[in-house]
Amino acid sequence: MKKLFAVLGNPIGHSMSPVMLNDLFSYYNIDAVYLPFQVEDADLHDAVKGLKALGVGGFNVTVPHKSNIIPFLDGIDELAANIGAVNTVVNENGQLIGYNTDGPGFLKGLNAFLPKIADQKILIIGAGGAARAIYFTLAKESPNVLNIANRTIERAEELIKDCPYSVSSSAISFNEASQSMGEYDLVIQTTLIGMSPKIGVKPIELINIRKQTFFCDIIYNPLETQFLQEARFHGANIQNGLDMFVYQGALAFEKWTGIFPDVERMKDNVLKQLGGRTC
Repeated sequence: MKKLFAVLGNPIGHSMSPVMLNDLFSYYNIDAVYLPFQVEDADLHDAVKGLKALGVGGFNVTVPHKSNIIPFLDGIDELAANIGAVNTVVNENGQLIGYNTDGPGFLKGLNAFLPKIADQKILIIGAGGAARAIYFTLAKESPNVLNIANRTIERAEELIKDCPYSVSSSAISFNEASQSMGEYDLVIQTTLIGMSPKIGVKPIELINIRKQTFFCDIIYNPLETQFLQEARFHGANIQNGLDMFVYQGALAFEKWTGIFPDVERMKDNVLKQLGGRTC
């Protein structure tokens, strides 16, 4: 009997996960299907109960449900609890257990370029859900400095305060971040600025850039945001959000099946879906 997997979100029609993950099920000869479900906030509890009743193998959770779904699960792991968000759910002997693979997915993708995070000076731009997952994950890796630049300083300070891992960290303004850009080994852009309708816009001014600094943007459509274009123009190495997207999906697939999949195949599949689209 075919096993059901899913992704819950609102909206969900743009999701590239179904094509990517259904291809993996076929590639590994697993009799399963992965379906997208658009779920309104008021219907989230019923949706979770319905999936559990159907014996779902697992499912992903995307905006706006990553935090709101937690009370409807049977349990969550330590990292997801600390972050306060779930993006992957596994049916473990009839119990729906929540995990967060966003931060670990980002780290896996980053490690291909920067194998060692310890002792690095890192700046995260933004203090939203993605920033929180990345911040908590990197904090465990013992960086030298892990600062957050955000439009609202109080929100960045709250994120730092919530982190259970000890790390040297300050909340700074976008202007402070721009002025001190040359001090960092790694700069990570986690906001939605750079995506449609804000293509051609960047969250902060890039000045005092060192060629040794590595710049990441978690956006992958467009594949190269204005933020990354400018960093590359100044001679810095760059990485878009494709690796994070693929690796978080690969980690979810591994939790469901015990198989860590071919990530290069997954990347190629996403690029084919993009079909040259840049917005």
